[in-house]
Amino acid sequence: MTSLQRREQLIQVGRALFAAKGFEAVSVEEIAANAKVSKPIVYEHFGGKEGLYAVIVDREMRALTDALTATLSDPDMHPRQIVEKAALALLTYIEENAEGFQVLVRDSPSTDPAGSFNSLLGDISMRVEDLLTAAFKRQKLSTKGVPYYAQMLVGMTVFTGQYWADRPKVNKEQLAAYIVDLAWHGLSRLDSKPTLRFEGQRAQQIAAKAAREAAKDAAKSAAKGVAEDAAQESDSSSTPASAEPESDPSSPVESEDAN
Repeated sequence: MTSLQRREQLIQVGRALFAAKGFEAVSVEEIAANAKVSKPIVYEHFGGKEGLYAVIVDREMRALTDALTATLSDPDMHPRQIVEKAALALLTYIEENAEGFQVLVRDSPSTDPAGSFNSLLGDISMRVEDLLTAAFKRQKLSTKGVPYYAQMLVGMTVFTGQYWADRPKVNKEQLAAYIVDLAWHGLSRLDSKPTLRFEGQRAQQIAAKAAREAAKDAAKSAAKGVAEDAAQESDSSSTPASAEPESDPSSPVESEDAN
């Protein structure tokens, strides 16, 4: 086996171990044993497991970055098509590089100050933010929330991809359709200034105001009812009682003596 082939073998072995157990749980001894080489060979090629891990992460980062940024490079593309292509690109990477993706999403070692995967997501989110800003301006929507919307879209896609990687019960195109359906219908119906309807301080203030208005209406209705009852009672008491009919002097009266 050539030196280059040996290096590639160690990368493959290390990637499988890091994906399955995480960086901290893997030792140089384990890497060497799985590759059927001595520990000095690992040190010779990478200087230790940290060096091997860095090479693996760098390779996976470049593969995923290339896949995602290519989908975000055309600002004239229909926004929905961009969302579809980005979701499919990520899911394709996960499908074809399952171990590499597991390495990326696991906790980074303390020797990795950049926080590799988080750094990548930050870069992708910034690109999505640029695209959303342009789209919001075209639709005359406030751009105040754009950075958060960008994080939501990226986070939703990535975490859904992580879940799918362990539970691939649907194919990637169907999953991409689920992601896009939720994201697109949400984006296409955005309010310029969204508010919470039932929870939060503003919602409580609106509810309290509505309750006060309802109480006022109820009080007005009650007062009106009392007034109407009083008016009816007053009308009833002012009507004179029926008088006894008076005798008609012209009508004949029978006398006891008549006979």
